[in-house]
Amino acid sequence: MNASTEIPTVIITGASSGIGFALAAAYLARGFNVVGNARTLDRLKIAASELGNPERFFLVEGDIALESTAKTLFDRAFSTFGGVDILINNAGIFVAKAFTDYTPGDLEALVNTNLKGFVYPSQQAAAHMCSRRRGHIVSIAASLALLPAWNTPATLAILIKGGIISATKALALELAPYDVKVNAVAPGVVDTPLHNPDDHTFLNTLQPLGRIGSVQDIVQAVLYLTDSNFVTGIVLPVDGGMTAGKGR
Repeated sequence: MNASTEIPTVIITGASSGIGFALAAAYLARGFNVVGNARTLDRLKIAASELGNPERFFLVEGDIALESTAKTLFDRAFSTFGGVDILINNAGIFVAKAFTDYTPGDLEALVNTNLKGFVYPSQQAAAHMCSRRRGHIVSIAASLALLPAWNTPATLAILIKGGIISATKALALELAPYDVKVNAVAPGVVDTPLHNPDDHTFLNTLQPLGRIGSVQDIVQAVLYLTDSNFVTGIVLPVDGGMTAGKGR
């Protein structure tokens, strides 16, 4: 289908569940074209069905750790909708364990999903958006990467998420002459399928506000950033006060 280029288009990685699914729903409700990525087409089809199978929700399956997947995302978004206005690097995992317990498999998974899943789509976005002289790149980081906690060991996950936070600032400066805004949201503990509901009682204690966040808390922050035309290079904590200082 050939949609009007006047309708803005957003690419969301990890769009089949959790924060990514909620973001897809939010942008569809705003009238955007949404290009959703996940590792398998089956998961994307389930997400599309739950969203009512909207025509403006275009599905692109593939491993975001592969450069070819990122290229396909942008090629299909361009051919279907005429351009890309927003990239949201949402796909990610967070492996929390003692440093000496991390395995080579843990490291490979974190590098593939979190690091490569940031680099390759952002490279495509930078090239495309700079040529159009407009656009937004928003990455989902982690508040623990801003302020690690003694009771939540997660050094390797923090290593990579912290690097994305620094890269967000550097890329914002690099792309500023082209009016491309680059920001990040740093969630605290959020109620997603990543967390076992049985652990919520403990997880509630990690935030000074005394509760975990919702996916809508993160959605609101992302929408603020992509609505803003004079905000770039920031990392917005959405964490119930975890990074404000020492809590309880």
